[in-house]
Amino acid sequence: MHATLLPFIVLCPLIGGALLLLSAGRMPRLATGFVGVGSIGLAALLAAWQARLFAYLPDTVGSVQTPLWSWMHGAGLDIRIGFTLDALSVVMMLVVTGVGFLIHLYAYGYMRDDPDIARFFSYMNLFVAAMLVLVFANDLLGLYVGWEGVGVCSYLLIGFWYKEAANTAAANKAFVVTRIGDAIMLCGLLLLAVHAGTLDIATLTHPQPGVLSPHIVTVASFLLFGGAIAKSAQVPLQTWLPDAMAGPTPVSALIHAATMVTAGVYLIARLHLLFAMAPLVMTAVSVVGVVTLLLAAGAALVQTDIKRILAYSTMSQLGYMFLALGSGAWEASIFHLVTHAFFKALLFMTAGAIILRLHHEQDIFRMGGLARKMPWITAAFVAGSAALAGLPVITAGFYSKEMILQNAWHSDPLLWGGALLGAFMTSTYIFRCVFIVFLGAPRTEPHGRTGWTMAVPLVCLTVLALAGGMIDAPSPLTPGHMLSRLVSPFFGKPGAEGATWLMVVGSLIPPMGIVLAWLMWRYGDRMPAMNPLARLARTGWGFDTVYDRLVVTPFVALGRLNINDIFDRLSTGAAAGADAGGHLLGRMQNGQVRRYASWIAAGTVAALCLAVFS
Repeated sequence: MHATLLPFIVLCPLIGGALLLLSAGRMPRLATGFVGVGSIGLAALLAAWQARLFAYLPDTVGSVQTPLWSWMHGAGLDIRIGFTLDALSVVMMLVVTGVGFLIHLYAYGYMRDDPDIARFFSYMNLFVAAMLVLVFANDLLGLYVGWEGVGVCSYLLIGFWYKEAANTAAANKAFVVTRIGDAIMLCGLLLLAVHAGTLDIATLTHPQPGVLSPHIVTVASFLLFGGAIAKSAQVPLQTWLPDAMAGPTPVSALIHAATMVTAGVYLIARLHLLFAMAPLVMTAVSVVGVVTLLLAAGAALVQTDIKRILAYSTMSQLGYMFLALGSGAWEASIFHLVTHAFFKALLFMTAGAIILRLHHEQDIFRMGGLARKMPWITAAFVAGSAALAGLPVITAGFYSKEMILQNAWHSDPLLWGGALLGAFMTSTYIFRCVFIVFLGAPRTEPHGRTGWTMAVPLVCLTVLALAGGMIDAPSPLTPGHMLSRLVSPFFGKPGAEGATWLMVVGSLIPPMGIVLAWLMWRYGDRMPAMNPLARLARTGWGFDTVYDRLVVTPFVALGRLNINDIFDRLSTGAAAGADAGGHLLGRMQNGQVRRYASWIAAGTVAALCLAVFS
């Protein structure tokens, strides 16, 4: 009963990715799609069966451990590789494999004409495998392996079309910025390993008295939080995410919905007992979340690229999740992670269908009138937008966001006010996009049709974006969800009960934002003149400029000053010596057999002399 399928769930995408890499593009296109999509589909089926088995476990079984092997042992540190199955990993497993499968199926239709489709699906499969390792790991070092794995795969996928300089620059930027957070996180892991003598998650979250002092817990939590900030694109390490839109649209959907950016949220949720022992860190998590959700929503209000609007939207919604984590509303954060996966995958995939049929046009002011040309795509995008805005009762986003707002009020009314303002801005910017893209006069004529491999995932995600929050809800006006109640025992306490007036206020804000968007953009007018504040917001509030002047430019200048230092001269000298030696030895290969024979004879004499006189 306690045997788990977790290793096989990880092996499915891992083997699929390895097969596609080894094929080197020689596999037929249909077979490539079968391996790439089928391996994730098999993992999703195994995950669903594993979740079913977990549901039948007795309540006394909080988690099931699957030890794999001992990694390292010595100097008071014992690292064992193993997987854990509990309520949190079950929920994340279903999201990663289920939504991941829909994205892979969509990706086959989107990328089927690309000559490098095998390389694309190999990276996508490895991405899912790395995320599953991160989710299942019962040791922080194993989690860190998956953490780095998703970072490498994101680099490969963002720069997939590497022949364009802008794509490689975006991939490099994502890799470097997230590596900053990874280095900070590694320092936290080393601190815990030194003072606790282990990186086992269960041991760290239930430490023996006196093992970890409050000071060590606070510092280690701050360092781990630094890693979560970078991976989940929170202020001040958020600059990589908008540029990551350079990758193919299915990559954007996978990064934003089922993998990578949710890793930071998962890390804090997994270590919630450790973070709960550091109140100062919890406050920082809340503040960073509110600041990020407001800044990102402000930037999304003035973007013209449809994918960048959705990218800033992801940053903002992740800010809501961090606000919930900092408020101690762990289950609300995971609940919003799940519903966000539904509607954000839907939005990116409908945006991809639009871009594909509009000759790869991404400027919303060059679209317009698509409601008449693409009615089913319009319906799917509006459903995703309504869920993102959190329209009351009829969308999944309403239930999860309302849980966060209620807990924010009980944590700090100021945080609640910031979250409420963010909800208003969210409904405004996403329906600004809806009205400009789908109403007004058409500006670009669409061509072609959306194939079934793209349409089926859109239909499934539309249903989930609308009804995914009402499953097993106590009543239509009560936030609740099968998944949120599943993880509540894992976190040890239910969320705060909200007053009726909080529900009413939270329900009125999204429609107000939609009304404002309707009044301003219902005719899909061309982009108005930009004021200085709007121009600043469009650039992401100038973070890139500040970092370029304070960090990048001085670092490059320092590198130029030290270009001929002693270390460079040593490496250059070693290379020059090797090159000269190669040329010298090359002269011996002159094609004259007599000289070869003389060298052989000389070598034989030298060897005999060494043997005689040694």
